[in-house]
Amino acid sequence: MRISLVAAISGVLAAGALAGCSTQTKAPFDQGVCYSVALPDAGEKAEPRFNVLARDQARIEDCAARLEDMRLRFLSMGGSNNDIVGAYQGQFIFLDRAGVWFGKTLEGQRFFALARTGDGRLATPGTIERAPAQ
Repeated sequence: MRISLVAAISGVLAAGALAGCSTQTKAPFDQGVCYSVALPDAGEKAEPRFNVLARDQARIEDCAARLEDMRLRFLSMGGSNNDIVGAYQGQFIFLDRAGVWFGKTLEGQRFFALARTGDGRLATPGTIERAPAQ
């Protein structure tokens, strides 16, 4: 009896400690609103800023397209940042040279969503066809 009580108390304390360590940033959940996320500089303790980029976006892919438009506009004006972060209805959107990734938190896992084609456009990974090797 005593061992199981000690094990139960240890389990409760461990769960509480893990819950206290979770400081993951979550995206706002505003229906149809696409955000551009301004991240603080390295070493800065500020929170990320969520700036409205577009409203009335029907899907997360539409928000990713708005973010890609923004990225290309900045690059055409002489910018050099290829990595963009956005948010849509509780999920983060990450754009980089490889494509688009989605994640539930800013610091957590990311899931591949859209790939870049040979000419730089975005497409769902299953639609990209490669010529057979000869």
